[in-house]
Amino acid sequence: MGESKAISRIKRAYSSGIRHRWMMNNVLVIMTCVIVIALIFSLFIISYYYTGARTGLETKAKTATDFFSNYVTKSYSEFYDSAYTYTSSFEDASTIELQFVSTAGRVETSSYGTAAGTIISSSDLKEAVETGKISSWQGKNPETGEKIMAVSAPVMYSGGQIVGVMRYVTSLKLVDREIISSILAVVFLGVGIMALVFFTNMFFIRSVVAPVKEITTTARRIADGSYGVQIPHQYDDEIGDMVDAINDMSMKISQAEKTQAEFISSVSHELRTPLTAITGWGETLMYDEKLDEEARHGLEIMLREARRLTKMVEELLEFTRMQDGRFTLNIEQMDVGAELEESIFMYRELLKQDDIQLEYEPYMDELPLINGDPERLRQVFLNILDNAAKHAREGKRIVVSMDADPKWIYIKVRDFGQGIPEDELDKVKMKFYKGSSKRRGSGIGLAVCDEIVRYHNGRLLLQNAEGGGLEVTVKLPVDSE
Repeated sequence: MGESKAISRIKRAYSSGIRHRWMMNNVLVIMTCVIVIALIFSLFIISYYYTGARTGLETKAKTATDFFSNYVTKSYSEFYDSAYTYTSSFEDASTIELQFVSTAGRVETSSYGTAAGTIISSSDLKEAVETGKISSWQGKNPETGEKIMAVSAPVMYSGGQIVGVMRYVTSLKLVDREIISSILAVVFLGVGIMALVFFTNMFFIRSVVAPVKEITTTARRIADGSYGVQIPHQYDDEIGDMVDAINDMSMKISQAEKTQAEFISSVSHELRTPLTAITGWGETLMYDEKLDEEARHGLEIMLREARRLTKMVEELLEFTRMQDGRFTLNIEQMDVGAELEESIFMYRELLKQDDIQLEYEPYMDELPLINGDPERLRQVFLNILDNAAKHAREGKRIVVSMDADPKWIYIKVRDFGQGIPEDELDKVKMKFYKGSSKRRGSGIGLAVCDEIVRYHNGRLLLQNAEGGGLEVTVKLPVDSE
């Protein structure tokens, strides 16, 4: 039990959950960081391009307004005409529209696109007139719906009087195209980094999970009773240390099991001789007519307990033979129905003494012969009947039935006792396990039955029956070769 718990802890710690925990604690964190960095960088690119476009327009606007303020010192009308002429002959008209706008917001002239007399209502124009400073605006052209950016710079005459506004307008189509190209480059780079991280981590995880699966498989074999099996030592890291620990545990359990089996076998052999003598002399004394009633009753108790102890010794010897590989079957074609009926006939009279009713429901059709050991299967049937008798004393009833299909033969033995707690059903076939039961016995009867049935390529199934009691099913293959 102790070694099974230890192996379970190892399997829980190094199971397929490693992949999930690694992905959550490492890969997912890295990928999240890459995504966040890509988003931040994308925002930086957007800000960089838009700021650059706005700064370029503001520089042009400031250069133009400074020129007019510093070098054009004519009359108001000539100043106005110079601004008008500058706008009409703007050199960058192919990419930037230059508008000369009155303080009332009416377009006086434009390098291209906007007709004279058009009223501009965007916030940059109003802010430039009110503050006398360069202002910008970004939005959609109300006529075409195109995304644009505008920078308005007030043109001042002497005394700070605003003559009009130089308004530079450019389309953001090319800017947005550059932004999208840059963001796509960042996205592809991020995807490449995430793919590299993912596949390198998957390779690393596989290098961990693959040996762990091998260790888990071997650990499960150890838990199932293959004590002494060893895992190849192929690693010089923590996994290698775990392999060494499991191999050491396996060897120590194997040695302990061997010592235990040898001890049980030795003690059982030593007990057989005195038990045989006690039983023999007890049966002889039973024929003595001089025995009074009380002495005869005491002798019957002694014989019954001697037979029970002899049965326990035989079970222990049988189990040690199974453990050390000395257990063999004498396989022959047999009628399993006949063997079951003989076992019922042998046990029915004993059950009557305890006032337990044994009911038998035979299979009505002809059963096929199977390959099996009649003596060993009879041992299984008698052991299961004996186990049912121990638990059926409250219900006073045992039902035995047979059924078959093309592949399997089913022998079911049901008692009407208290059944077995659900959390113990999977454990009662383990050697020496008795659970919460207070019944006397070695705790290996069902373990021996399970081994014998397994040697016949069958299965021994236990379940609590509806309405109370335990139902034991022996499932034997029709073709057991």
